Amino acid sequence: MAALIWIGAGISALGLVGIVLSAVRVMRARRAGLSDAELREAIRKALPLNLGAFLLSVLGLMAVIVGIGLS
Repeated sequence: MAALIWIGAGISALGLVGIVLSAVRVMRARRAGLSDAELREAIRKALPLNLGAFLLSVLGLMAVIVGIGLS
């Protein structure tokens, strides 16, 4: 079950990269001095990436927990 733990850790790491990328996109939009409507649009575009990244992180952590439980 060590493979399941490592696969889960890799999936979680991909999720973490997505979360950081989403945060960087929003920070860049905030620093660009956009209007309120433009800033809302930039955040709206970053939201699917953020939610998908959180889903990957959760699934990866679940795989790690299952792998540890089965070991």
